[in-house]
Amino acid sequence: MGSHAATAGRRRRRPLVFGSLGVALLAALLSVPSAGGAPVSADACRTGGAAMPVGDCGPFWQVLAEDFDGDRVPLGAFSDCDHHADTSAAYCAGLTGSYRDNWWAYPTGWPDTAHDRDRDVVGVYHPEDTVSVGPAQDGDGRMRIRMWRPADKGPVHASAVVPRAVMQMKYGKYSARIKVTKQAPGYKSAWLHYGGGCEMDHPEGEWTGPLSAFHHPCGGGEQGSFKGADDWTSWHTVSTEWTPGHVRFFVDGRQTGHDTRGVPDQPLSWVLQNESALEGPGAAPGSSAQLEITWVTAYAYGWK
Repeated sequence: MGSHAATAGRRRRRPLVFGSLGVALLAALLSVPSAGGAPVSADACRTGGAAMPVGDCGPFWQVLAEDFDGDRVPLGAFSDCDHHADTSAAYCAGLTGSYRDNWWAYPTGWPDTAHDRDRDVVGVYHPEDTVSVGPAQDGDGRMRIRMWRPADKGPVHASAVVPRAVMQMKYGKYSARIKVTKQAPGYKSAWLHYGGGCEMDHPEGEWTGPLSAFHHPCGGGEQGSFKGADDWTSWHTVSTEWTPGHVRFFVDGRQTGHDTRGVPDQPLSWVLQNESALEGPGAAPGSSAQLEITWVTAYAYGWK
């Protein structure tokens, strides 16, 4: 099920609202076939392949396009992040340049969701020793999330990074291309929008299981659960489209879920949350697991 870190002071929100476009137009945009009649991505930006999409699409206008091909960010740079925490003014003092401008992370010491679930193994956020940016062997720039558990049986070192451009934003489209490059039991992701009794999670799941999406309607009710892929160890393009009265989930250009019940209508932040597992075995002492992100894009909703 969906998750969020329970930490005092994380509920402060400052409204940022963009104009809306009719849902009928969005539905039409999602159903346009290719010129040859072959099926195309159901995603509004036709986002399903390896290439990072650039530019506006349909009712969405792009506010973030990060391919991680710029400056390197070594381990240790995502530090001193407890400044204006969980607001659009939040920043990590250890970062410099565009990464300081564009990224924030849950500060060191915040507990992860497992603390609320009576788990034997829990996690604590440590962006300074879990997050880095640099090229792969083929030169492709990537953000790496390497979570690990100390050999002395201490808590998992977890990581949640936040694109500042879409903090406290109402509606939008959120996409990334991801792969778990090192697998181990006890580690998971729950990339989410959360607040005010509402929650949308995509992608979510233990890294040794399937990749799914979940929607927890505002005000309660049965969660929507949508399987997206069999595993995390292949490259997948994941997208969430959040518009008035609708939330849609996509994996590799295929719509995997759609819900209209209790969809949030308030500004929320997009949190790329990675933490200790909530189901199955906990992380073993001395173990580690790694997720890599080759690009991230995000869009506001409505006309410019």
